[in-house]
Amino acid sequence: MAIGATYANPMFGDGHENSISISGGPGIGSGSLLKLIYPGDWEFVPMTMMMGTYSQPMTIFKIPARMNASVIQNIAYHSADGLSFFGVGLSWDVALFNWHGWYIGGGLGPYYRDNHDRWVSSRLVFGEKFFIGKNITESLRMEFFTLHFSNGDLTETNRGFNFTGLSVNYSF
Repeated sequence: MAIGATYANPMFGDGHENSISISGGPGIGSGSLLKLIYPGDWEFVPMTMMMGTYSQPMTIFKIPARMNASVIQNIAYHSADGLSFFGVGLSWDVALFNWHGWYIGGGLGPYYRDNHDRWVSSRLVFGEKFFIGKNITESLRMEFFTLHFSNGDLTETNRGFNFTGLSVNYSF
């Protein structure tokens, strides 16, 4: 591709300027960001994360990207654990690799939660995400993701939340 050329955004179909997605998946335990890329450390815990996201395409240093506004609900079973939360956030994802309808990327952004708990003692957290996506049709995509929430050690208690799951994205 020539210098100054832009790349097609694999997270959106041709001409699509909006996307909505529904994501969900189980908790894979507390711990560091490294848990996102090493499934051997996953420990499935009794919690379920659900997230709705609205996205628009963009580029970051000419790399295909998207900006996201998300609403998230984590439901932790056994309420004595005190790990359920509701949050809202903004994030930015980039597609670092794109090949025949498959893409791989990562994302980062701040989120605000409605409470603090025994794993993270702040309401402000940062979300880091890795994902592998597949274009199903011009408007439909599926992504497998891992997602980590922590406060970057802004407080003494920062064990972090980790999730894995699937997203269904519809572009229009």
